[in-house]
Amino acid sequence: MKKYGFYGWETADIKDKNGLTPRDYYDILLKIWCADTCAPRLREEWSEQNPTLGQCSITAFLMQDIFGGRVCGILRPGGNYHCFNVVGDCVFDLTSEQFQGEALDYGDCQEQLRETHFAKEEKRLRYEYLRDRLAEEIKRDR
Repeated sequence: MKKYGFYGWETADIKDKNGLTPRDYYDILLKIWCADTCAPRLREEWSEQNPTLGQCSITAFLMQDIFGGRVCGILRPGGNYHCFNVVGDCVFDLTSEQFQGEALDYGDCQEQLRETHFAKEEKRLRYEYLRDRLAEEIKRDR
């Protein structure tokens, strides 16, 4: 099996209706994450060498659309939450590599609500853009 760097990759075996796992989605997202999908406050730091930077909430809510479950958040310095997915016993964080080796604590984290995150229009628009690009990429791969 191919090795990945994101948290939970080893056990991210859940499948969507098309038989795709979070690992498959990670491979697809690597092609489409970009500065335009990055959080504005981090956009100047975004690069192809760190493509997951600033992508956490929109990616986690997109994975929730696909796999269900909950989006949870790790409180970060400065008061922001880093979002990841919990689907049954499967915990995965497709954007954990942005922290470049920092060990994050995935225990006892607060559930994150879409309504709260998408109250910021720019975040909702970035999510919709990523969602649409993902759908196009999946169509192209078929």
